[in-house]
Amino acid sequence: MYAHTIRQTTINKMDMLHIEKIWLTDDAIWIRTADGREAAERFVDYPRLARATADERARYLADGAGIHWPELDEDLCYEGFFTPKTHSPLYDFFMAHPELDASAVARRMKMPQSLLAQYLSGARQLSEQGFEEIVRTVRSIGRELVEV
Repeated sequence: MYAHTIRQTTINKMDMLHIEKIWLTDDAIWIRTADGREAAERFVDYPRLARATADERARYLADGAGIHWPELDEDLCYEGFFTPKTHSPLYDFFMAHPELDASAVARRMKMPQSLLAQYLSGARQLSEQGFEEIVRTVRSIGRELVEV
């Protein structure tokens, strides 16, 4: 387990969230606020973190807005730790097919990887048309693989 303590900072003027401690387990990153609340984000919900080694995950930076992994190009905001999680159909689709690399699908679609991660985590809503576009892209990849 890795642990870091950071200096308290303000996320925004309306809602101050003071982070007292950040630590990693084998499957998640945890935070504890100054008022004692604890929450976690699972690595499996973020493809780049899911594929990263424990050492890569341990090399994060923390500031007033969130946690950043510059080497992995991944960011988590503290507020997201306390947002109720619902699994989107897109999340279920990628979890049903763990051989799919969501980051590679995003790159092929010329979609920012962080945007696809937000759709996967449920932080942003994906339209039915957007979902179908992703499915078409995955099917296209499948057709290419069949031809190999």
